[in-house]
Amino acid sequence: MLRVLQIVRLSSRCSSSFVSRMRFLNGLKQNDDVCSAALQDAHMFLFHRLSPLLQRNHQGTFRTAELRTSDVQSLLENLGSDRTLLQEAVLIGCTEQNQAQFCLDIGGLDQTAAEELCGGTFVDLRKSFFLLSGAEAPLVAKAQALLRWHQTSGFCSATGQPTHRNQAGSQRTCSSSGIIYYPKMSPVVIVLVSDGERCLLGRQATFPRGLYSALAGFCDMGETLEETLSREVAEEVGLEVQSFSFSSSQHWPFPQSSFMMACHASVSPAHSQLCVDHSELEDARWFSQQEVLSALQTPPHRGGRAPPSPWLPPKHAVAHRLITEWIQNTRS
Repeated sequence: MLRVLQIVRLSSRCSSSFVSRMRFLNGLKQNDDVCSAALQDAHMFLFHRLSPLLQRNHQGTFRTAELRTSDVQSLLENLGSDRTLLQEAVLIGCTEQNQAQFCLDIGGLDQTAAEELCGGTFVDLRKSFFLLSGAEAPLVAKAQALLRWHQTSGFCSATGQPTHRNQAGSQRTCSSSGIIYYPKMSPVVIVLVSDGERCLLGRQATFPRGLYSALAGFCDMGETLEETLSREVAEEVGLEVQSFSFSSSQHWPFPQSSFMMACHASVSPAHSQLCVDHSELEDARWFSQQEVLSALQTPPHRGGRAPPSPWLPPKHAVAHRLITEWIQNTRS
């Protein structure tokens, strides 16, 4: 164990740059003993049935609960759980100071008691995105996605035999065949369509009332990004894309971990009449620049009988980035 701790400390001293931090994390994934040592003094993100634990600060805003391994060990003891549950923690990153970050789901324990002991609340992940700062939201999304993957990947799809994870939780191996499984994301194209003066936003029936977003769809097997983008726009709203440009990408934990590739697309103003496929979308419509600016200032709908004003995805979502980029481009 002393040798393991020396390796961790040496890695910490040498890991001041992005490259060395990535190598530090890769070392934790490759060496179970090193990872176990790092887990003994780590930053911990707690979840209860995939909902993250948040705490309200003095300013009334929310952030993830600041817990260390020792805090979680005490919590588990107070809730009558075996400390071995800590071994189910999953590595999700490290701080600038090379302190390992892990997440753990305690969904089998009493939620109310855990909240009281931690001084926080387990909040649905979608709602959390409207409460957290920009730096925390992607890390919480990654944590939930990895926890969900482990909960649903306990058996090999080829043999039906149990799979076993490494200490970091970065892979699972079939106990019978030795097949190694890694967490996966489904590729999705999300596109903001414009006719030069307006942008196109739509909503699915499953969206919260009043929420509109950019169009999105999964890539079919064998498709390129360009083909997926053109097909989705044609299928959902009956428009033919003239040109497009890539904006950015993002991991999105819904519905089962998606890799979002965000693009802007243009259509001809002379051929901008919508023909919405209502089996895909509940509604889609063109928004002027002023309507988009108004929607950006509208808070999420919180109930009531009156039809809500349109509102947009949270700032952490790549759809929000597309919309703000469009505003900036049309102004310039």
